[in-house]
Amino acid sequence: MASMNSLKDLYVDQLQDNYSANKQMAAVVSEFHGAAKNPKLKSMLSTSKDKIAEHNETLKSIIQAHDADPNGEHCKGMEGLVKEGRAHGLEAQFGDPSVQDAAIITQMQRMSHYGLAAYGTCKAMARQLGLSDDAKRLDEGLDDIYEADDYLSMLAETDVNEDAAH
Repeated sequence: MASMNSLKDLYVDQLQDNYSANKQMAAVVSEFHGAAKNPKLKSMLSTSKDKIAEHNETLKSIIQAHDADPNGEHCKGMEGLVKEGRAHGLEAQFGDPSVQDAAIITQMQRMSHYGLAAYGTCKAMARQLGLSDDAKRLDEGLDDIYEADDYLSMLAETDVNEDAAH
């Protein structure tokens, strides 16, 4: 772990942590996509894979602009969420595919909420540091994550959880 002597040091560290989190999340999202049965959920997961890749390109360029290595951190928080995601969304014994779809949504939202916290924190630090371009770019990623989370909630409430309940 790098030395934390300033808010900028912490900011770059958190960007690196977020980059690591996204890389880890991308792998399990691909697995969720393969397991999901609901066509709307499968489509959303496909879009999520693409968005995570875009977000990581953005994070990589921001980190490199601050003369740092994007791979400078390993996010243990997302490591745990991914492990839980696999255990509860993929490896559990599901008697009904709709129940597995509901479990996948649950795990996606847990990981997304972690991302919301990470992006929001980094955006706030960027603003404080006067890095308005960074803040704008992070805000775009934050908007994507909120949109995906809202869609997952809607999908659960209007489709997947209803199917799983029957």
